[in-house]
Amino acid sequence: MDYKGSENKIIIILKNAQTIAVIGISKDPKKISREIASLLKSVGYKIYGINPSIKEDQLDGIEIYNSILEVPSDIDIVNIFRKSEDIPFLVDDILKVNPRVVWLQLGIRNDEAVAPLIEKGIEVIQDECIYVKYKQYISSV
Repeated sequence: MDYKGSENKIIIILKNAQTIAVIGISKDPKKISREIASLLKSVGYKIYGINPSIKEDQLDGIEIYNSILEVPSDIDIVNIFRKSEDIPFLVDDILKVNPRVVWLQLGIRNDEAVAPLIEKGIEVIQDECIYVKYKQYISSV
């Protein structure tokens, strides 16, 4: 589903979510994936970072895992900071953890790769910034 113009659906998703797994979180605090993960944590979401190249157990209080399959709790939103062409390699593990929502960040879209997620009933948002939507709809409510 294309969520442009679907403000009510996005508001419901962001208000009901508690846990967000950020695939592609960066070790560099100046990278956008790290900034957004930290900002989402600061407004009350439980954030899990997913990046196999990070050797630390946590960054800024965000627990870091090699794989989404290692996250020790249910995940409401999987927020992806990876190239569009990398999305097919993530789908099998995402299907196994069965989050409510998969959110591909601004500039990331792969309709073919996300089709199995949609077929399973997982909401998919593509090419949108989760923090921009949070600021637009939630912090102003």
